[in-house]
Amino acid sequence: MKFIDEAKIEVIAGNGGNGCASFCREKFRPFGGPDGGDGGKGGTIWAVADRNINTLIDFRFSKMHKARDGEAGRGADCYGKGADDIHLRMPVGTLIMDHVSGEIIADLTEHGQIEMLAKGGEGGWGNIHFKSSTNRAPRQKGEGKEGERRELRLELKVLADVGLLGMPNAGKSTFISAVSNARPKIADYPFTTLHPNLGVVRVSHEKSFVIADIPGLIEGASDGAGLGHQFLRHLQRTGLLLHIVDLAPFEPNVDPVKEAKSLVKELKKYDASLVDKPRWLVLNKLDMVAEEDRKKVVKDFVKRFAWKGPVFEISALNHSGCPELVNAIYQHLEEKKHSEHRAEETQMTEEARGISSIDPDDPRFKILN
Repeated sequence: MKFIDEAKIEVIAGNGGNGCASFCREKFRPFGGPDGGDGGKGGTIWAVADRNINTLIDFRFSKMHKARDGEAGRGADCYGKGADDIHLRMPVGTLIMDHVSGEIIADLTEHGQIEMLAKGGEGGWGNIHFKSSTNRAPRQKGEGKEGERRELRLELKVLADVGLLGMPNAGKSTFISAVSNARPKIADYPFTTLHPNLGVVRVSHEKSFVIADIPGLIEGASDGAGLGHQFLRHLQRTGLLLHIVDLAPFEPNVDPVKEAKSLVKELKKYDASLVDKPRWLVLNKLDMVAEEDRKKVVKDFVKRFAWKGPVFEISALNHSGCPELVNAIYQHLEEKKHSEHRAEETQMTEEARGISSIDPDDPRFKILN
């Protein structure tokens, strides 16, 4: 299946049915009074997050989604039938924005999450609602309201714990295939990865995390070189970035330090918050460096790159150093999860203390009660 992570659609909710102005004309009831029913409501359009869908390809070819209108009311106190709602199933991680204003309408981050995209119009009142002691034969009726109409832009940002970042042919696909169940295309030429790949890394039977591999960046990506920045949005939800560097490039005139710096530069151009994310340096293809030269090559790279964070030395091809890296990643994610949980508990405790510290004699407390 082709991977599609962007789409533009139009949603049109149904209009409400018009109310009816009718009067009862039955035998022995010559003045039965008004009996016009209300119109039915128009159909509403909803977005539903579904973890079984992983692409927006359905919305690339189906651009307009229109709900039915509600039925008009009829006499004899008959109300119009409301139209059925439409539920559009989208991948978890879809960001829904108004195409005109850029307003974020919904962010589907959990399976089963439901968000309204366009509200259906309410049905108009029948003349039965306008009856009063001074207006016993009302001829007024309500018109059905129009349903909402919107042009929406859909962007899919994959939900992963760890994101892989690197130049083309740095070994990202080899690494994700070595540590997870993902099987991306691997070849000895650049840009073998044309769309993001997700893999589940199993640390043990009950311990796992999700890793995402995106196409490589090159210098000038902000100007559209290579595949540009179009896939970097998939790293915005990750909790940890692995900057994979090829220490044994095929071209002798290629400087790994220069490439690594240019990648960070392109990252800043796209989104400065990505640079502030926790980022680890992973030096790959050490199996192609002579064993007696490895320490010198690694030390020289770290010094010239002016790197202060964690450094891991691996060979994705023969899995050397990969188990240690996987365990370190899992420990980092668990510590982050626990710290976030403790922060939430602290906030809840402070809020509870604030509520309990209210003075019953405070005039504001009396007003609330």
